[in-house]
Amino acid sequence: MAVENIGKRDLIWATLATLFRIGSGVLLFPMVLNMLPSETVGVWTIFTSVTLITSIMDFGFSPSFARNVAYIFSGVRSLKRDGHEYVDDANIVTIDYGLLKRTIRAMQYFYSRIALILFLFLSICGTFYIFTLMQNYAGDVREVYVAWAIVCLVNSYNLYTLYYDALLNGRGLVKRKNQIVLIGNVSYLLLAVLFLLCGLGLVAIVSAQLLSVLVIRILSRKSFYDKNIINSLGSVSVDGYRDVLKAIMPNAIRLGLASIGGFLTFRLSTFVGPLYIPLSDMASFGITLQLLSVVSSLASLYTNVYLPKVFQWRVENNLAQVRKTFYLSCLLVFAAFFSGGLVIGFLGNWILGLLGSQTQLLSGTLLVFLVLHYYLETNMVNATEYLLAKNEVPFYKRYVVSGCITVALLFLLVGYCQWGLCGIIAAPMISQSVLQYWKWPYEAYRELKY
Repeated sequence: MAVENIGKRDLIWATLATLFRIGSGVLLFPMVLNMLPSETVGVWTIFTSVTLITSIMDFGFSPSFARNVAYIFSGVRSLKRDGHEYVDDANIVTIDYGLLKRTIRAMQYFYSRIALILFLFLSICGTFYIFTLMQNYAGDVREVYVAWAIVCLVNSYNLYTLYYDALLNGRGLVKRKNQIVLIGNVSYLLLAVLFLLCGLGLVAIVSAQLLSVLVIRILSRKSFYDKNIINSLGSVSVDGYRDVLKAIMPNAIRLGLASIGGFLTFRLSTFVGPLYIPLSDMASFGITLQLLSVVSSLASLYTNVYLPKVFQWRVENNLAQVRKTFYLSCLLVFAAFFSGGLVIGFLGNWILGLLGSQTQLLSGTLLVFLVLHYYLETNMVNATEYLLAKNEVPFYKRYVVSGCITVALLFLLVGYCQWGLCGIIAAPMISQSVLQYWKWPYEAYRELKY
């Protein structure tokens, strides 16, 4: 057994899963926008941003675990703090199930503890933040608090079971994972529509999210733990997991610092904005951001699907195949944003009008710069994925510095200078243009061209 073969079918299923997620959003949007006032849509936007806190709490461990699981299924016998072992014969792969079992135990230990921390943080600090926003809220405050309680539960549980994603990705079960995501999205759409029709409002959306996450996690567990894996893991006895954590922790921490920097750079504006900008304006910003997030997801599909194989090719020292995949991924990112930006710019508000939306997208110069910002961000992140494949995190310092600069610029431009949405977009673009947009695509190209 090795990393599963990845090909066109995996990419097709990944595309289908993403398109259905888009489609479910398109189908759900009319009900949300018609049944919920703009203020409530603004609150919903804030709720969706809470999932980003989950990625911060993960602190870089999920991609680090997935990468090392892929190394294990590629035949390595030990995990390293920096770099990785090379496999002598790529045609003969023997899995070290003892190492795999210790890795699974390490993941369970880690995620059970940070999930508890996340729940306490959201319950205390998050509730205080919601309380602050509710002082000028004209809608049903009780509904918001009930929905917030569910948000706390779903995000904590999702974080606790995040290691299933690492296991599926590391093993290369890309098609299976996306089939599960598709089932989860169908469940989310059907339940959300049903609950909205029952008049549950904001609670409907978050309740559907909770139930769909449960469906995804149950199916993920069944998919990874097939008969062969259960028997193989049951046949080995291991003591401890601390050696795995010691090997993974340095780069995971670096990646976690990069995640914090990325959050400060790209996502903090969603939380800072409502303190200075009307929720109705933030609703327009939030919906535009969600559409661009969809474009970014489509643009990143190719890289995300082939990452387990990229890890394997690194172990096999097959840089020619890595280089080919990287160049194609860059081209696909550009094509996705060029076409997606045109569709959003020329047809976005027209489509929302047909849906009876009470909220419009950003327009004009603001939209152009936001599209450009998201393209440069996605292209940069795409390049860092290929740098990460060799189990090194060279970019974390610049991520942190850029994040700190962005925070300062946000409060300067939005809070002090009162630039509004212009400041929200300008702050990260200024810091990233100086430090990062150009740096990591260039480094990936320089490393892989030889």
